[in-house]
Amino acid sequence: MPEFKIQHITKYSYDGFVRDSANKIILYPITDVYQEVLKHDLIITGHPQVDTYIDYYGNQVGSFTYTERHNSLIINSQVSVITHPKPLPLDNIFSYDQWTDLFNLRHTVPYIDFLKQEYFEGLSELRPIVEQERKTDDTPYHVALHFTKYVYRNFEYIKGVTTVESTLDDVWKLRAGVCQDFAHVLMVMLRYVGIPARYVSGYICPNKNGMRGEGATHAWAEAYLPGYGWLGIDPTNNCIANENHVRLAVGRNFSDCSPVKGVYKGTAGHTLEVSVSVGYDDSPIQEEKDIFTISSASKPATSVPRNSYARYVEMMQQQQQQQQ
Repeated sequence: MPEFKIQHITKYSYDGFVRDSANKIILYPITDVYQEVLKHDLIITGHPQVDTYIDYYGNQVGSFTYTERHNSLIINSQVSVITHPKPLPLDNIFSYDQWTDLFNLRHTVPYIDFLKQEYFEGLSELRPIVEQERKTDDTPYHVALHFTKYVYRNFEYIKGVTTVESTLDDVWKLRAGVCQDFAHVLMVMLRYVGIPARYVSGYICPNKNGMRGEGATHAWAEAYLPGYGWLGIDPTNNCIANENHVRLAVGRNFSDCSPVKGVYKGTAGHTLEVSVSVGYDDSPIQEEKDIFTISSASKPATSVPRNSYARYVEMMQQQQQQQQ
């Protein structure tokens, strides 16, 4: 029954003074029998009033507008949460019966949303891989684990190779990305075989075991299993998401779960910086520090950043085309 203290700082720095910053935030950890929020402090520049509501997917969402002129905006979320381990599936129902149950869910709310595929040109290339990874007598549980292992082994975890605007096809061509990319690829595989899959945003708190995804918000997937419910699976670390994963929100994809979205009036140039730190048990929440740059709107954005890995992949693709 670990207790985690998490500080999540989002900082916008603008090229000049702006006003009327309207923001939507999904920074409220999910509360259920497996996750207990002890305390949550939300400190925002200018101390605007935050109105909250529950969205279609059951997430608590906050909205606020900071009307005064400002050249920076900081959203500092500090939360203390206790997590409880969720029992693993017993998987004692015949495989055929489980697949039949899933087939019967294809037109049922809310599973329709989590079975619909996003546009993905690479699906024709992924299809034979999915069929190969899926064994004939496997239950949905074991199929989900096989797919998780495939993504973990066949995609490189490289920070900065993709952005939040990168498409599934960008990730598929690069065979690289970060946690949100891994989750999206896994969900395509699960949905293709009829397993409802949803995106989860949150934090990974591995007690300093060096797992991928530390120091920032994390993302993974959940697969719906007959007779069990939603099972969290983390393809970034090839593990089941359990008591070391703190859940913020669920949805169809990243767009449904983005921790912070906003618009403002004023100059277009701005820089977004994010920092996440995790304390354990009775350790204090760290002071604001080590904020690192995520993106800059003053520079033209591309769907795939031009870092060395992306340039290498592009060069190899060009060479292959020339040889054909």
